[in-house]
Amino acid sequence: MSEFDFETTIDVRFGDLDTLGHVNNVPYVRYLEEARGSYYDEVVGVPFETLDTVIADLHVEYRNEITRDQTVTVAVRVPELGTSSVPMEYEVRAADPDEAEPTVAATAETVQINTDPETGESAPIPEAWRTAITEWEGL
Repeated sequence: MSEFDFETTIDVRFGDLDTLGHVNNVPYVRYLEEARGSYYDEVVGVPFETLDTVIADLHVEYRNEITRDQTVTVAVRVPELGTSSVPMEYEVRAADPDEAEPTVAATAETVQINTDPETGESAPIPEAWRTAITEWEGL
């Protein structure tokens, strides 16, 4: 597993499961969204529901299944910052109750674009966000 300084635990919901008893592909994206929200809340200090960002790009590589009884954590990091973009990398990890080490169930990348809420056009990342992310990530 790679170096990530931020992670959050995600609850697997019954509705996340498919007929085979493992988490379907769509909930993985929801897990990323929950982790991204926690990152903004805890690292940047901005409530996720107040953000004026949009997802411009999303890639998920599914590696291993997740089942209902596993503990899921999502690790998040920001490798760099653009003028208006915030790229994020993720590891979705799953562990059985009796396992010490989780397995990587998926890796993912997103790019969020900060927008002007009045025009919908891209807008520079607020300086307070840039400072918080840069300090947290050591950029």
